[in-house]
Amino acid sequence: MTDNEAHNAEPLNPTLQEDMQEEFMKKLDEMEVGQPEVGHLVTGTVVQVGTENVFVDIGYKSEGRVPVDEFSTPPQIGDEVDVVLLSKETRTGGISVSKKKADEKAYWKVLKDAFQDRTPVDGKVVRSVKGGFEVQLIADIRGFNPISKMDNRRIDEPEEYVGLDSKFYVERLYSENRVNIILSRRAWLEEETKLAKEGFFQNVAIGDEVEGVVKSFTSFGAFIDLGGFDGLLHINDMSWGHVTRPKDVVKKGETLKLKVIRMEPEEQKINLSLRHMTPDPWSTFEDKYRVDDIVSGKVTKLTDFGAFIEIEEGIEGLAHISELSWVKRINHPKEVLAPGDEVETKILDYDLAQGRVSLGIKQVLPNPWEDLPEKYPVGMRLSRVIKKITNSGAFIELEEGIDGFLHVDDISWTERPRHPSELLEEGQEIECVVSAFDVENRNIRLSLKQLDEDPWAGLKRAYSNRTIIEGEITNITDFGVFLRVPGGVEGLINKNALVDPRTEAYEQAVGKLKIGDKLSVVITEINPPKQRLGLSVREVERKEQREELQKYIHDNDDEATFTLGDFLKDKSET
Repeated sequence: MTDNEAHNAEPLNPTLQEDMQEEFMKKLDEMEVGQPEVGHLVTGTVVQVGTENVFVDIGYKSEGRVPVDEFSTPPQIGDEVDVVLLSKETRTGGISVSKKKADEKAYWKVLKDAFQDRTPVDGKVVRSVKGGFEVQLIADIRGFNPISKMDNRRIDEPEEYVGLDSKFYVERLYSENRVNIILSRRAWLEEETKLAKEGFFQNVAIGDEVEGVVKSFTSFGAFIDLGGFDGLLHINDMSWGHVTRPKDVVKKGETLKLKVIRMEPEEQKINLSLRHMTPDPWSTFEDKYRVDDIVSGKVTKLTDFGAFIEIEEGIEGLAHISELSWVKRINHPKEVLAPGDEVETKILDYDLAQGRVSLGIKQVLPNPWEDLPEKYPVGMRLSRVIKKITNSGAFIELEEGIDGFLHVDDISWTERPRHPSELLEEGQEIECVVSAFDVENRNIRLSLKQLDEDPWAGLKRAYSNRTIIEGEITNITDFGVFLRVPGGVEGLINKNALVDPRTEAYEQAVGKLKIGDKLSVVITEINPPKQRLGLSVREVERKEQREELQKYIHDNDDEATFTLGDFLKDKSET
């Protein structure tokens, strides 16, 4: 077969080619054994074996003579042999027969049967040609196998198939007005794979051990050739330990013994396991480990929430980010660890059912928080630098890894900033007081305002209700006027306590005032716990009236008929 013949192997007119194919098959049928007619295949018996010829009796009046070299091995007298009758009469009066042509006819019968019965034939790929491969079949008969029908996978290097011995299905014997044998190795492979897979699902059960060859890799595992069909070895089933890449555990072409762990005949899926070929290390965990044991391990993986540490092959624990350091504020484990690091850890807890171990790295080191209450007792004054300001306060570093927190409410007795940054700056060194300590929750509270006495307590001691006090206006609002009194404490003059609405509107009254004005007011309420101070301007006038009235009454004790009405009348006349 030439390259050009191989290229034109496919018929152009299917109907016409089918008719030609059928006619060709009829001709092959006519060549089969029948009456001893010229051109037909007949069976004879060897009656004599000479040095040059073999004489065969085909039931005719004389024997046929076949050259010895037409036999691959010399026959024995009595052997049956197929020959083709070439002529009934020769010049010597005998018959002419040919074993070689009989063999050729027999070969074509084999090909015809293979084509009709859909049975495979043996062949050898002898060369790569345009569009496919030339395949040598029986004798010198050759066929063409298109490249698309050579394998059940993509072919990148056709030359790799040259010299391959395999089986092929015969898909066509005759086309384009000539003998043109078209083969398909892929069809045979698919059939073999189907039969092998069916046999696998019928004869193999979950838990059985099988042997396979590593065929290819994916990010999630490796495909294993089980004999023409694949099973999946998932990355999680390669080892009891942590596996990052499948290629780190198995190699392409490697033969493995594996355990079948899952079968889905309907989906044609097979899952295999390499790790189940060895005992589960978790089954003996409690024989080796206890809570609070100190163990060595290797960091295998870092995540946002912690570090995975392998304490032995197949047993991996998690050291949560909160268990990495007593004092450092760690945002990611990579700040203190790296994959491959050898570390000592303490077993904090475990769950055999879930296959989990909780580990702690800081627990193998001294806890500095246990000594901090003695180092920084409540009431201690110290100067430190503000590390960070938040909406609720400021973090102040006492020493490396140890921060105290200054809440916004503890900055000032009297000022109420909307944000701590109004009074503080990052990097600023300030003096503060240790106000509270909570070792269990690792919380140190600091105070700035406690450097001075509570002005509310001082105000309470110095003044009582109904006392007149002077202050400075700090703010004027729709609901009242704020006044700062001695000690820096701010009080509120409610709008109804500023002016009698029956005599003057509040808006008119505050129109006469401005921030910074001084006012005399009466204290109507002092509540240090709630930091509330109530003030009144109207009560000043009332208080003065009551005091003047009281004085007038004392000066006229002998005039028993004098009344409050008389007093008010006298006041109006003046």
